[in-house]
Amino acid sequence: MAYELPDLPYAKGALAPHISEETLNFHHGKHHNTYVVNLNNLLDGDSSKSLEDLMKETAGDAAKAGIFNNAAQIWNHTFYWHSMKPGGGGKPHGKVAELIDRDLGGYDEFVKAFKGAGGSQFGSGWAWLVYKDGKLSITKTPNAETPLTEEGATPILTMDVWEHAYYLDYQNSRPNYMGAFLDNLVNWDFANQN
Repeated sequence: MAYELPDLPYAKGALAPHISEETLNFHHGKHHNTYVVNLNNLLDGDSSKSLEDLMKETAGDAAKAGIFNNAAQIWNHTFYWHSMKPGGGGKPHGKVAELIDRDLGGYDEFVKAFKGAGGSQFGSGWAWLVYKDGKLSITKTPNAETPLTEEGATPILTMDVWEHAYYLDYQNSRPNYMGAFLDNLVNWDFANQN
């Protein structure tokens, strides 16, 4: 049995006007799906391992970079879709709000650091809110890299900063996309679950 493209947790038009249906048609329907097709081709349709296990087994192995990159991109994108919701955004609530205050100096400092991570990621990659060593931190990863493969790191939230995540809606203005993500889309319920 082969890996399958996970459904979005909302309708393709549900994030508009912040992320358009057209963007999701390309980003989910084409980019995300291509990673699924590529991984299935590389593994001859063998999906006997979870994506998480497959990623951890192949991380850092140059001979298995294709497997890692495609598996990680499937996982990262699925995590990203859940990191957003219609009517999301704004200040966090619950445990994650407490930890942001305790570990990151409050919401405004979180926003500054999270946008800083996303804005300073050269080329393609991700900004992450991560729980590690008993506290929250913000990090960034290039390409398909993910904190999931780091010992003891638990991803809480991610923002895709590959151009295909925002170019149709924001052209080359990554800062405007990041602002819309935080103000209108971020799914704090999902962050609290993680």
